[in-house]
Amino acid sequence: MEPSPTTDNTTSGADTRPAHHLRDRLAHVLTEVCAPWVIVVLLPLAVAWQATHRVLPALGWGLLVAATSSILPMGIIVWGARTGRWDGHHVRDRAGRLVPFIALIVMSLVGLGLLLALGAPRQVIVLDVVMIALLLVTGGITAWWKISMHSAVAAGAVAILAVTYHPLCWALMLLVVAISWSRVRIRDHTTAQVTIGALVGAASGGLFAALL
Repeated sequence: MEPSPTTDNTTSGADTRPAHHLRDRLAHVLTEVCAPWVIVVLLPLAVAWQATHRVLPALGWGLLVAATSSILPMGIIVWGARTGRWDGHHVRDRAGRLVPFIALIVMSLVGLGLLLALGAPRQVIVLDVVMIALLLVTGGITAWWKISMHSAVAAGAVAILAVTYHPLCWALMLLVVAISWSRVRIRDHTTAQVTIGALVGAASGGLFAALL
């Protein structure tokens, strides 16, 4: 006797449920591991190394940018999330992004001032300028539409690495696609929001090249 349609549907749902959960877990891992603050810690170190080719100067300049553009602002965001000032360390609510954006802009400008005052390599200074410009653009868009910062920062990093090191770095755009998928998968963004974020971020590579 053939199984009924009800039996088929139940079995099919049971078979697909593990795969569904696996994709959800993968999406959450990508969202956390490739978060903007993580990329902004690593990218300045990569650019500083190319600019100096010396370990201590690369660490010094890279960590200065990372501290003022990522680590310290992220500390404020985590504090705000834990005290209930916004809805989590990714600040999913567009309306809650104003204070973190202002804090990030102020600290990034302080970092840029320090780079200029201390005589940082041009590549590192240009990187900081481009990151501030990307922040201002995405912040302006966020005022009326929730653009994906994950996609923007990831695509910007790939573009800057391609300019700094080798065009083969553009292959890392596959990772940007995966990150963008994760943001849509966990329903933090729409496909349009991650697409525009990636395009805006990739455009920052052109600004980086133009300012060098």
